[in-house]
Amino acid sequence: MAKRKVTQIPATINKYTAKPMDSKKKRKVAGYARVSTDHEDQTTSYEAQVDYYTNYIKSRDDWEFAGLYSDEGISATNTRRRDGFNRMVADALDGKIDLIITKSVSRFARNTVDSLSTIRKLKENNIECYFEKENIWTFDSKGELLLTIMSSLAQEESRSISENVTWGHRKRFADGKVSFAYSRFLGYEKAADGTIVVVPEQAKTVKLIYKLFLDGLTFHTIAKELTNRGIKTPGGKDVWSQSSVKSILTNEKYKGDALLQKEFTVDFLNKKMKKNEGEVPQYYVENNHEAIIDPQLFDLVQVEIERRGKGKSRYSGITMFSSKVQCAECGGWYGSKVWHSNDKYRRVIYQCNNKFRNNTGCSTPHFIEYELKEIFIKAVNELITEKDEIIANLELVRQALCDKEELLKKRDNLEQEIAVTVDMTQAIVEENARKAQNQDDYNKRYNALVERYDKLKSEYDEICSTISNKEAKYEQMGRLITVLKEQADIITEFDEGLWSSLAEKIVVRSKEDITVVFKDGTEVTV
Repeated sequence: MAKRKVTQIPATINKYTAKPMDSKKKRKVAGYARVSTDHEDQTTSYEAQVDYYTNYIKSRDDWEFAGLYSDEGISATNTRRRDGFNRMVADALDGKIDLIITKSVSRFARNTVDSLSTIRKLKENNIECYFEKENIWTFDSKGELLLTIMSSLAQEESRSISENVTWGHRKRFADGKVSFAYSRFLGYEKAADGTIVVVPEQAKTVKLIYKLFLDGLTFHTIAKELTNRGIKTPGGKDVWSQSSVKSILTNEKYKGDALLQKEFTVDFLNKKMKKNEGEVPQYYVENNHEAIIDPQLFDLVQVEIERRGKGKSRYSGITMFSSKVQCAECGGWYGSKVWHSNDKYRRVIYQCNNKFRNNTGCSTPHFIEYELKEIFIKAVNELITEKDEIIANLELVRQALCDKEELLKKRDNLEQEIAVTVDMTQAIVEENARKAQNQDDYNKRYNALVERYDKLKSEYDEICSTISNKEAKYEQMGRLITVLKEQADIITEFDEGLWSSLAEKIVVRSKEDITVVFKDGTEVTV
């Protein structure tokens, strides 16, 4: 039997580059640079990275410079918003890059999953990465293990940084330090000394929005009106959205206060924000800066927003009488209808929306627009003829509404009890995490505290609502008193301003039984 012989056949293809061993073709190399903030010292670091890798790659005879990709002022915790990084990966997969050089694993990605998935995708396409600080080549057999360890450390560093930043924000909140997104906040700007000051021209727009809302217009109608008037949005755009209008009408900063930590970060990797619904503390700062909207007027608007959201029927602010005339039989609103729309007898009438739509068979009558105007004129004139007595009664009731001392004390006591309950709950949760204990006993204690918290919170919310309603009522009565004092004579013509500022609604039972309800609660039967 002949002697067994083994002959080695040398490799002719480079397993890393997939090119012939004797190929003279240069390796296409790109650099990647990134800094995560726009601070001046970081800008210097960024420029240094760009300059260094450009010169480094060009100095090698066996390398061909394939470009320098970069992201400035972008976090590495997620690759979705890093345009330079994503463009580099796309170019590499298109065959434009053979090797990517970067300073360190943390410059590449602080998210372990993103880092490894990107590296593996590149490796599958024969593209290598080199991390200079850690001296890791991804085609090396130890490369992935080292990369996994370093990426995990980078991710942990990112988590630590995120927690430190969050702690800093919450410390500022606890100290009552308020910040504004001035570039997108209508009505305020930052003065040279750092204080918050009112921008008069923008403040006019804010006041207009509040007036239009109390005149009966909806968020959508106000947005349309502002757009038609050519008024710029907080972001400097031409077209308003109803969400922008609602935001201005519900933002407590316009009455000089500030609620801090309305949102919080739930995931440091993807920077996902969530509305704070009690998961983390909030801080309310009163009288922080100059108010654009009087606090009582602001509270009145909040009550009106809540009122419009209640009930089965959707609020409509299309015309001045929309959602203002109510059917006493079904509780629904009257809506406008056009009769004889194409001939000379054309006219707009108002009738119960449910009468035919829901087939309720309501017997309440319809009205022509001028009839509703006459009803309001009669009601106002009745108030004017007896205005001295009505004003005296309103001022007595208004004075009584000022007495909120007991309610405020109860609210403060409840705040303290809620804080103690939260501390006790957190204490038993932490204790249960540290040492073993009977879980049945723990659950009983925990559920009892949660039940106590829910009860206290319900009482607290109810008292806060009562205080707000009192303040809104106080403002409404003040507006009616002012109008009555200024109105010396009875009115002969319908005044839209009086209607929008005074009338809550008209309740119709029949042609002979109609009640006008004013915003302070005063009722006049016409």
